[in-house]
Amino acid sequence: MKEKELIQIGYTSKELREIAKQVFNRAINEGYSKKDAKRMLRVIIRNPIAFIQDNLWGELAKKLHAGNRENKLPIHHEYSGEIGRTTRAPYKIWGTDIDLESIQQIHNACSLPISVRGALMPDAHVGYGLPIGGVLATNNAVIPFAVGVDIACRVKMSVFDLSPMIIEENPSKLRKSIEQETRFGVGSTFTPRRYHPVMDLNWNISPVTKENKDKAWDQLGTSGSGNHFVEFGILEIFTDELPVPQGFYLALLTHSGSRGTGALVCEYYSKIARQRLRNLPHELQHLAWLSLEGHDGQEYWESMQLMGKYAQANHECIHTHISKNLGVPIIWTIENHHNFAWKEIHDGKEVIVHRKGATPAERGQLGIIPGSMASPAFIVKGLGNEESLCSAAHGAGRLMSRTQAKKTLSWKKVEYLLKEQKVHVITAGIDEIPLVYKDIHKVMKEQEDLVIPLAVFHPRIVKMAPAGEKPED
Repeated sequence: MKEKELIQIGYTSKELREIAKQVFNRAINEGYSKKDAKRMLRVIIRNPIAFIQDNLWGELAKKLHAGNRENKLPIHHEYSGEIGRTTRAPYKIWGTDIDLESIQQIHNACSLPISVRGALMPDAHVGYGLPIGGVLATNNAVIPFAVGVDIACRVKMSVFDLSPMIIEENPSKLRKSIEQETRFGVGSTFTPRRYHPVMDLNWNISPVTKENKDKAWDQLGTSGSGNHFVEFGILEIFTDELPVPQGFYLALLTHSGSRGTGALVCEYYSKIARQRLRNLPHELQHLAWLSLEGHDGQEYWESMQLMGKYAQANHECIHTHISKNLGVPIIWTIENHHNFAWKEIHDGKEVIVHRKGATPAERGQLGIIPGSMASPAFIVKGLGNEESLCSAAHGAGRLMSRTQAKKTLSWKKVEYLLKEQKVHVITAGIDEIPLVYKDIHKVMKEQEDLVIPLAVFHPRIVKMAPAGEKPED
């Protein structure tokens, strides 16, 4: 490792560079590639406290942390006026396979004067404002883009009273039920409309929800685009802690959110927040917030709650109609959402916890963490780890941008994997194949202190939006 490289990373003192070189060499001897060891040096300098107890990196982390106790912000994060602060809220990172831009984003988010504490999950990757996989607690304020464009995006699993052997014996029946009972794509709708009591709620709580109620109703029961999916697979339960006995089951897993109306809610209130905080620097503009003591903040909060109920209704429509299509009852369901904000008590006070692509994981709370179309999903039980604000990953997390995937990948590169895993893909874009995602097994290993797996789901029949659709995730 050259001196110049270390200086460029940020190891400006000779003492730190000497320790960094020693640890770098030990990492190589323990099997790290040079690329991974260099990346670790970048990760640790951003968040040394997360690695203080690490057997390999701990010595360097302790030295960095000791020299950073005043916790000052980098120069380009200091700004004057009513928004300014010179120290950032603490945050902790889980996982080692996280890009530097995502780390910078959580660092930026924790520099806001409203920020109390943050966390970054092992599936993290770059988002708007807050990274996907980012968790941020704030003081009496909500950040629309820290909730996300697809408000209350969620996953739901239904277990059917039907042998999983149908996947091999009559797969066409399962494929048809998916294609007949949901729709994919940005503008997808149902004619005639699906019905759900969510449409009887008060949609006049904000100008956006009032204006787009008909659009939302047209899209009720649809799945959208991006990383949203509907898939049948085999659920293996290996514990007595769930409502159904141990064994193998046919299960349906879906992932989607609040569709176009949720995106419009986010954009409308984020614009209001940016207008009110005009002196935010460019890198913080997508972190503009609304006070919950103000009218706009309350209006956004109520709209977000409605979008949560609407996203839940979308899944309920899909699962209920597929169950009726198959003529088979559902014996158990489980669901959880991300891209939301909750009022919770942490460190003895009420805060607003934003989970953008992160799963709630209170002690004993059940949740689902999907992988990719060719890797398993896990039903998990939360451990209530306060350091993560009782959160966990919401999936495997992207390794590759959609643009890069479309330029460099082909279905030929993944056909062998799909065949090996016995996965049939009805439709999907090249930017959603397994090669663009992190290893879900590694992600689960890196969050063993956040959740415990109770069951595993293996995808077999998968449908996503076809190629060319604009992503909504």
